[in-house]
Amino acid sequence: MYKSNFFSVNTDAAKLYADLILPRKIEEKMLKLLRQNKIAKWFSGMGQEAIAVGVASALTKEDYIMTMHRNLGVFTTREVPLYPLFCQLFGRKDGFSQGRERSFHFGIPEYRIIGMISHLAAMLPVGDGLALAAKLAGKDYVTVAFCGEGSTSEGDFHEALNLAAVWNLPIIFMIENNGYALSTPTHEQYVCESIVDKAVGYGMRGVKIDGNNVLEVTETIKELRAWALEHQKPVLVEAMTFRMRGHEEASGTAYVPQHLFDEWAAKDPILRLKQYLIDESILSNEELNTIEKDAEERFLLELERALASELPSFDEETERSKVFIPFSLEPSSEALPEKIEGRYIDGITRALEHAFDEDETCLIMGQDIAEYGGAFKVTNGFLNKYGRDRVRNTPIIESGAIGAAIGLSLGGFKPIIEMQFADFISCGFNQIINNLAKSHYRWGARMNVTIRSPHGAGVGAGPYHSQSPEGWFMQHSGLKIVVPATVEDALNLTYSAILDPNPVMIFEHKKLYRSLKGLMPTRPVPEVIGKAAVRRIGNDATIVTFGMGVHWALEFAETWGNEHGKDIEVIDLRSLVPLDLETIITSVKKTNRVLVLEEASEVLGPASEIAALIAEHCFEHLDAPVIRCSSINTPVPTNRVLEDGYLATARLEKKMEQLLRY
Repeated sequence: MYKSNFFSVNTDAAKLYADLILPRKIEEKMLKLLRQNKIAKWFSGMGQEAIAVGVASALTKEDYIMTMHRNLGVFTTREVPLYPLFCQLFGRKDGFSQGRERSFHFGIPEYRIIGMISHLAAMLPVGDGLALAAKLAGKDYVTVAFCGEGSTSEGDFHEALNLAAVWNLPIIFMIENNGYALSTPTHEQYVCESIVDKAVGYGMRGVKIDGNNVLEVTETIKELRAWALEHQKPVLVEAMTFRMRGHEEASGTAYVPQHLFDEWAAKDPILRLKQYLIDESILSNEELNTIEKDAEERFLLELERALASELPSFDEETERSKVFIPFSLEPSSEALPEKIEGRYIDGITRALEHAFDEDETCLIMGQDIAEYGGAFKVTNGFLNKYGRDRVRNTPIIESGAIGAAIGLSLGGFKPIIEMQFADFISCGFNQIINNLAKSHYRWGARMNVTIRSPHGAGVGAGPYHSQSPEGWFMQHSGLKIVVPATVEDALNLTYSAILDPNPVMIFEHKKLYRSLKGLMPTRPVPEVIGKAAVRRIGNDATIVTFGMGVHWALEFAETWGNEHGKDIEVIDLRSLVPLDLETIITSVKKTNRVLVLEEASEVLGPASEIAALIAEHCFEHLDAPVIRCSSINTPVPTNRVLEDGYLATARLEKKMEQLLRY
């Protein structure tokens, strides 16, 4: 119900009506352009404007808003410049993503707006991260994260709500319930009476509102914003509305009964506000008509300018350069530190400690990492030393945790995620490859996220605790992938990964944690990721490998190689992305024979790509085909006898003999 004392002065009413009418006028023009084939696609928010406009009107400019398809009103109410906004919608060079992303799949940090990805609820955990950033920094802002009723069925929705409740985060989850998820009606999405009923299951406050009443939306969000900040707790809001057009224009509305259109047309948020303002003698019909005319005139010139603007041109070097944030290190004048003996696990722990001691924005999240110290005790003692704010147990939510890390990075922190086992990373696959990896290329986002994952077999842990999934991520640009093989690299590369402003995945071989000892510096020596190391010099053949494979290769070269009078060179890649192809080529030109050794599966493991690159770049220098030596293409067996036969080492001698006799 409208409140007669809502507006303190008539200018407030005029502004709200102008804010509400502007996205409608823009949409009406966009639909005409769509019919003229001047734009390719449009997701209409007609009839839902009150939610976006009401939310944006209720918040301060410091609050974050995470938008979806139908939230044009957020952008216009926040007074985002219309020319680059239209260029974005048209895929033009002057758009916020320079043509690299569509419609509202982008962010504008200076306006505290973070857009969606196509996987809908995936952005809700990101909202948790932004809210946590506010909480940790002691800032008085909230995050409002939008999603539709359909995406409340997704796992990320539930992970995000649970995490927000457990961590007491100042976030408002804004559900636009417009009746249909594309064509699927609500009764086929859920059987509870209302989505807001789900709030009680997560121990959070839930509020249901009329999403077509802009005054109710605005007042409710203002009150909930203050409540969330005061209590430092999340809220779930279900805003009831209706989608008056198709999911997008091409999908049509044939599946919607006509009576629903008739019922909701009478609840049009613009008509309701207009009638209220007239009935209460706040603004006259003539004044409202003038506001409508001014709204149209306000955007038409910018729209025409955007339609005439340049399309992006493709330049391969430029596109490749947009994948990562450039990162370099100034040469250090400090003397190299002395070295001490330690274990592989000690290198990782010391790297984390140095990063934490130097930078208060570093924090670590994961399952059982606080009091318990992590499954492998990498963070043992961290809770007492750094406190619960920076050493955070998470529920069992790989996707939610990675999404929260993305939000924390956007909020200025350097989050580190510990996967309890690398095998479980599959539960966070979407967040990694579709959100984390692509965001800088898509819209220039800062993604300083480090993901640590214990991987590898050889300990009889079976098919769900022994996999080597590093190759899964190589084809998805935007991720740096590090696989330390030595104690020194465990220290230096882990520290370097945290410094790097890009997403870095570190795969730590759990069999090496306590079995491998070696020298490491007393403090980390940072380096730019992407340089291989020649661990053994030879002339007869090259083994290119990484991680545990380095130790297999060195032992094989020393024993079998010496017994057979073969001088084998061993290259430790250290990182799979970036890949140091130059060092590989230099070695192959010398030895003319190469074997690529890996622990991963023989089908589409990293060796497949590396072998193809060697064949492409070194063909004239090869005296034999490139040979791959991998673990067989089966799940990792638990029984140690079976596991020994599964691993690549069971075939290393045979493969080397094949290479050398060719």
